[in-house]
Amino acid sequence: MTDTATRYLYLARHGEAESHGDDSGLTAAGRRQAALLGRRLAGRPVSVLHHGPLPRAAETARLVAEQLTGVRPEPCEEAGDFVPYVPARDELPDDSARFLLDFLGGTTAAEREEGAVLARRAVERFTGPVPGREERHELVVTHAFLVGWLVRHALDAPAWRWLGANAANAALTVLRYTPGRPPAVLLLNDQGHLPEELHWTGYPPQYRF
Repeated sequence: MTDTATRYLYLARHGEAESHGDDSGLTAAGRRQAALLGRRLAGRPVSVLHHGPLPRAAETARLVAEQLTGVRPEPCEEAGDFVPYVPARDELPDDSARFLLDFLGGTTAAEREEGAVLARRAVERFTGPVPGREERHELVVTHAFLVGWLVRHALDAPAWRWLGANAANAALTVLRYTPGRPPAVLLLNDQGHLPEELHWTGYPPQYRF
C-alpha cells in the first residue's frame, strides 16, 4: 500500500482588479489585499504556490509570495478563470433555474468544453491526500469559479452547486484531505486579515456583513 499524507489546500481569489478584462492587473486596494493575505499566511508552512495565468492572479501570487519564505509562485492553467460546469435545465431547482441559466448564457460551446477539461484536471491536481509521509500545505491563487468548484467537490455536492458559492477578493478558504477521511472545509471565504473597507470589494453593500 502506498503511503499518503494530509494535504492542506489553501484557496484564495485574486485581489481586486482594475477591470474584468483578461489583461487587467490589481487596483491599489487589490495590492493591499494581496499583501495582507501574504501576512496572514506567513506563519503557515506553505511550501507550494500555484496561480492562474491571468495578470490579476499572477500579481496577487507575487505579492503573497513576498511575505513567505522560500516559496516561488508557479503558474498553471488549472488555476485559471474558467466556467467549470454548465448544468442542464433539469438539474436545477425550479425556482432558480432561469436565473442560473441566464447567468451562464454567454458561455460558448468551446468555453464549456475547455472548462470541463480544466475542472477535471484541477480536481486531479489539487485535491486528495499527497504521496509520501509528509503533509503538504499548498496555496492556489485563483478565481471565484474555481474556489466554488473545489468547495463543491469537497462537500460532494451536485455538480451545478458551484454556482452561488461566492468568493471575495483575497479571502481565504482552506480544505483538508486526510487519508481515510472525507475532505473537510476548515475555512470558507475568511476575510479576517482584511480591514472592513477591503471586504467584498466589487460586490453590492449588502454583502458586507
